[in-house]
This record gives sequence, structure tokens and C-alpha cells, in this order.
Amino acid sequence: MDLTPYRTFTTELAERSGDFIRPHFANPALTVETKSDASPVTAADRGAEELLRGLIATKFPSHGIIGEEFGSENADAEFVWVLDPIDGTKAFITGVPLWGTLIALLHQGQPVLGCIHQPILRQLMLGDGTTTTLNGRTVRCRATTRLADATLLTSDTLNLAKYQNGPASDRLLASAKLVRTWGDCYGYLLVASGWADLSLDPIMNPWDIAALVPVIRGAGGVITDWNGGPAYPTTSTVAAATPELHAAALAILATR
Repeated sequence: MDLTPYRTFTTELAERSGDFIRPHFANPALTVETKSDASPVTAADRGAEELLRGLIATKFPSHGIIGEEFGSENADAEFVWVLDPIDGTKAFITGVPLWGTLIALLHQGQPVLGCIHQPILRQLMLGDGTTTTLNGRTVRCRATTRLADATLLTSDTLNLAKYQNGPASDRLLASAKLVRTWGDCYGYLLVASGWADLSLDPIMNPWDIAALVPVIRGAGGVITDWNGGPAYPTTSTVAAATPELHAAALAILATR
């Protein structure tokens, strides 16, 4: 399947949504609301998703859409776009640029194209499961195979025990060379571009995950759920730079 037209359109979606979001970032006038699940949301989240939905509906009216803020429409279509307008809203509302816009294209239910866009740092990552680029330059995961040499990222260390095996998670963190909470989608951008080695999140939604799968795989990495199962759709994600590192992480996470 030739993804070229979809890749071009995904770049347009990222750039247009980035132009919309950028003035809201670090703006003291920005109002933050709390959704029913206790997560924050802003006019930037909602407005960006509305913009993306409108562009998709105009360009590909037969395609489906799944989005964090406005739900699903035509979700059983052959092609479905999965949108998270601001992945990392907690970072966004505190003026930290470790967030991004996630855009994925599913074909027959599986991610074939993924985008992580950080409009403040002007970073646009595209992956198709075979190749991943950052601002047009091909990137690869680095060749780390030992946890003792690895930089491990997670969005929130408190969530590891809250949603998964806490003692096993602690052992994994203790095994890594460096642990940081440069998480949300930005952590996966760092793994795919060779600046970190392992990124994991114990609880996820479909719009959090879909774009990450072709990005990590396109950069030569491995991505699954917490138990080594399919990465999409799932409720948890473990992404690693190499099969050896991924296997080592899963082995520790499986211990009691």
C-alpha cells in the first residue's frame, strides 16, 4: 500500500494543528477544566481536535475518526484516523514542552502510519512501521541491549504501582542506568530517535498508543503491551530500543 498521500496529509494535519495550539502554550490566560476522569483539558485540546476532524472530513469523507475529546465516528471504516490533540496535557498546562500531538492512521484496524508532533520544539516525527523520520531525517533506536546501560522513561512513576505490579516495576527502575519522567508521547519520540532506550506506561487509551506503534517499529524498536501482547489496541505499553532490552524488561515486569 502506497502511504505517500497519507504521509503528506498527516504532515499537513500536524502543521495546521500546531499553528492552532502554539499560541495557547504557556499562555497565562489559558483556562484549564477538569474532565469526568479527573484529567485536565483546555481549549487547545478541544480546538485542535475540532480542526483535525474538519480537515479529515473534507479530505477523506469516507474515513473514520477516533479522538480523545469528541469520541468515535465511522470507527469500522477501512481507514480510521486516531487523534490525541495534546498528549501530555499536564505538561502542557504547566509550561513544559514534553507533550505532543498524536495522529495515527489505521488500516483495517491496525496502525500503519503514526505521527508525533511537538510544535514548540518544531519536531515532527513520522513512522510507517518500516522507516521513521524526524523533520525529514531518518532516525533509528540505539543499540542498547543491557538494562544496566539503559535510559528508562515513564510518564509517572506513581502510576506503575497504581495500575500494574508495583514491586516488579520498582525492580525494573532500579535495574536501569538512568530513570526520568520525560514521558507521554515525548518519551517515545526520544526512544525512536536514539536518545533514550526504554519507555513504558502502565495505563493507556487507544489514542495514546496508535501513533506510537509504527513510529517505534519504523525506528527498529519493539513495542508491545505490558505482557508482551499486541501493542494496539491495549491498555499498557512497553517500548524498547532492541529486542534484547525489551525481553529483559518484560522478564522483570512478570516477576512477583
